[in-house]
Amino acid sequence: MLHSMSTTVETASERSAAEVNEEIRALWRRSGGTLTTEQREVYQRLVLEWAQAAPQSDRAA
Repeated sequence: MLHSMSTTVETASERSAAEVNEEIRALWRRSGGTLTTEQREVYQRLVLEWAQAAPQSDRAA
């Protein structure tokens, strides 16, 4: 069964990369290191939000 997940990032909150990063860290702490399917979807959304909020220099390889 395929699950559809929006890959667009909500821009309504306009949070900083640091704020989103803290939410990502909290998600991992709450999960105990293993994400459920629902938590993985939240994680993916947060990573996309973080990538949009992070300054370009933070994303350079």
